[in-house]
Amino acid sequence: MTAPTPPALHTSTITSLPLLARGKVRDNYAVGEDRILMVASDRLSAFDVIMGEPIPGKGALLTQMALFWFDKLGHIVPNHLTGQAPESVVTPAEVAQVRGRAMLVKRLRPIAIEAVVRGYLAGSGWKEYQASRSVCGVALPPGLSNAARLPQPIYTPAAKASSGHDENITYEATVAMVGPRLAAQIRDTSIALYQAAAALALARGMIIADTKFEFGLNADGTLVLMDEVLTPDSSRYWPVEGYEQALARGENPPSFDKQFVRDWLEQARVDGKPWDKTAPAPRLPQAVIEQTTAKYREAFERLTGAGA
Repeated sequence: MTAPTPPALHTSTITSLPLLARGKVRDNYAVGEDRILMVASDRLSAFDVIMGEPIPGKGALLTQMALFWFDKLGHIVPNHLTGQAPESVVTPAEVAQVRGRAMLVKRLRPIAIEAVVRGYLAGSGWKEYQASRSVCGVALPPGLSNAARLPQPIYTPAAKASSGHDENITYEATVAMVGPRLAAQIRDTSIALYQAAAALALARGMIIADTKFEFGLNADGTLVLMDEVLTPDSSRYWPVEGYEQALARGENPPSFDKQFVRDWLEQARVDGKPWDKTAPAPRLPQAVIEQTTAKYREAFERLTGAGA
């Protein structure tokens, strides 16, 4: 079994269904009143800017990894999958655009909270810890280093923004948004999902440093896991090998996510000056595109055993 590699797709052009929205990566189409066709393109965003070049095969890899996790975590919380084939709702001429890279899902009432769970100190969390010995208001013990494993996973929600960066918020703010019962359910479910996924990934040689979940409510108010789940776009994956050495040096471990592209962009120059992280993005060299594809593919194959 090998990872799927459909033709590169920067933007879908399905005309048989109404377009609901184009996100940074996914194009969403309405299927009647109760379903959505989510097509994962090969677009890649970094610093909230969509790159001009696609990462071939990325959308299919993200979709297959999300399906893997939905299957593994279904005992913890219901998810938005319908179980129906995406190819069944488009025309024959459009099948190639959805095969292997789309999900046909239930239409839910989205909850505007990014449910972030952190098991390790990394990225913006590490920067905040250095300044305040806390992350998003959650106090942490002194003496932790970059990439250190936290004593226990912490829940650090963010408010979903329609544009720009999502804003970190306190747990108390989520209570004000959705009420104490639902806020606690989202927090506890997110931590349970992370713990189960982290244990499975660790058994397969990968560390999930942090991740984010999104939820919606169905017609009867049941909490449902939606959107993508535990992909390299929404999670920070590190290989087990090399982690202890990086930790000892206080460095970021090598990663399977798009940190590779972020690092390149941090060094990129436009008209002789560092890129200001506004559109348009610098053109990605072919070597960066190929290396990014390889990182996404290795994460998928390690996790699922595809290609073995």
